[in-house]
Amino acid sequence: MNFIYFSPHFPDNYWRFCNGLKKNNVTVLGIDDVPLEQLKPEVRNSLTDYICVSDLKNYEEKRRAVQTFIKRYGKIDFLESNNEFWMNDDAKLRTEFNIVTGPDNSQIKTFRHKSMMKGKYREAGIKTVAWCLVTDISKCLEFVANYGYPVIVKPDDGVGATDTYKISNERELMEFNIQKNPDTQYIMEQFIEGELISFDGVCDSKGNVVFPTYHVFPLPSMEGKIEYDDVIYYTSKYIPQDLIDAGQRILHAFKAKSRFYHLEFFRLNKDQPKIGKKGDLFGLEVNMRVPGGYTPDMIDFAYSVNIFDLWADVIVYDENRQNLSLPNYFCAYTGRRFNRNYAHNFDEVLKKYSNNICYCNNNPEVLKDGMGDYFFMAKFNDMDEVERFFNFTLEGSNSK
Repeated sequence: MNFIYFSPHFPDNYWRFCNGLKKNNVTVLGIDDVPLEQLKPEVRNSLTDYICVSDLKNYEEKRRAVQTFIKRYGKIDFLESNNEFWMNDDAKLRTEFNIVTGPDNSQIKTFRHKSMMKGKYREAGIKTVAWCLVTDISKCLEFVANYGYPVIVKPDDGVGATDTYKISNERELMEFNIQKNPDTQYIMEQFIEGELISFDGVCDSKGNVVFPTYHVFPLPSMEGKIEYDDVIYYTSKYIPQDLIDAGQRILHAFKAKSRFYHLEFFRLNKDQPKIGKKGDLFGLEVNMRVPGGYTPDMIDFAYSVNIFDLWADVIVYDENRQNLSLPNYFCAYTGRRFNRNYAHNFDEVLKKYSNNICYCNNNPEVLKDGMGDYFFMAKFNDMDEVERFFNFTLEGSNSK
């Protein structure tokens, strides 16, 4: 099997996807914009061959690199970056070189455009919030007249929480209308009170869930993505059955195959007239890629599994071949800011939770807005311990 993998060096844990493939005797062909000699040894060792381009944003360079690999190794079976930023180019290259194991130009639109996702949600029988495309200020005013403030406005085709606004009154709406990027198509959505959750994992070539996981983003984390605040979320060792059922229907509706998925939902935290009952699930958006930041590592710690190898098993064998009988935990993440004071400094957190912390580090620049400047990741047996960890790591949080 020949597998082209884009950007194996970043994020800095993604070389492990290539390593999982190589352990399964796959010919792993890397394309990146870092000279070979500057790649870390673990990245180099996970690849069979490598081509350095001057800029991964240059589609023509990437196309020529794919052509070179085809001349060297023959037919390409898979082409993937596992990264939302490169999804459009991935699809374009698959279409051009007839690589049918991932989304092509026609399918990628429903994976990227939030407005186009709504129809697929309906097909899957999943509720969504009211929405409209932002065409002019009169359309926005009409929407809020029907659904009220606050509303959420974000790019229809966007990555993560970039350029996302929570608008609570007409003054903020007018400010957005002045400041918005004129080249961006925005979507406006009704704000509902609920908990942000995600259904994440790997599906096989028929879109069937092979390995499900579940993440919960308490409200301060959602606000943080918009307002540059502290960030908390956790991997839960328990997965609600209604979430599994909804996630499976969505994967089939989107015709996802042989890939990671990150499906976002709101679960209502109280009855809301004309919207739904407490506990109802609402589809937010789909992301047919690996969940962001170091979430794959959280999955490893929570489920005592190597998710990178599991993904590689699904690619090669269309099934999981990892041991899933080991203990499960809650894995909690706290992202803190350099410009804030905390009651307990870095060393105090490490000392108190020395038996629980699995990983702590600074985030790369591209992740800091959404994930915090630096983070602690720790695993626990129950939610009470998770709550105490969040409270301790964020106690006294305030701007310097």
